[in-house]
Amino acid sequence: MATLLHIDSSAFPGEASTSRSVADTFRRAWEEQHPEGAVIHRDVAAHPVPHLTADAHTAASIAASERTPEQSAALAARLVLIEELERADAVLIGAPMYNFSIPSTLKAWLDNVILVGRTAGETRSAQGTPVTVVASRGGSYAPGTPREGHEFVQNYLRAVLEGTLGMEVDFIVPELTMAPRVPAMAELIPLYEASRLRALEDAAVKGKSLAARLTA
Repeated sequence: MATLLHIDSSAFPGEASTSRSVADTFRRAWEEQHPEGAVIHRDVAAHPVPHLTADAHTAASIAASERTPEQSAALAARLVLIEELERADAVLIGAPMYNFSIPSTLKAWLDNVILVGRTAGETRSAQGTPVTVVASRGGSYAPGTPREGHEFVQNYLRAVLEGTLGMEVDFIVPELTMAPRVPAMAELIPLYEASRLRALEDAAVKGKSLAARLTA
């Protein structure tokens, strides 16, 4: 039985969020292909995890007998998130672009699960785990576009998920999501619609194929 860890971080609920809609399509395809599997869903927008504190940062490098109660509690909270990641056979992350970067709630989750000596460093406990990122954005930051140099979501997440955690990263990128809402972008609506449809189709195919691959 395979386990999917699904992380949502959009501040917007349901269909109002492209990253949630596309991620839900991936998840449904996964569940249809692997109905006996497990899904751990963590919505860090609705239920934010603590931002990393000094106690949470230092606790792991201190012997258990020497930790303060605050350090022990902070480390215990991190370990809940780390153990969820370690149990997962695959990870799905909704990562909308906010002000050229990821939501702070998602950054907080990443800061908590990156622990040198366990998930990072010479031994990496999530090494090789496939992670699919739905990286939605209001405009376009694709190569050759005027804002290409402002693409910090994919670049950052690839560096952290692949470079630090050693995971196998794949992106689904629905773009121009603000076109239906911003009059100045009205002429881009057909491109937005095509991008959204392509993302939904990719999510359905990738969710099904990944579940089949992991349960073969």
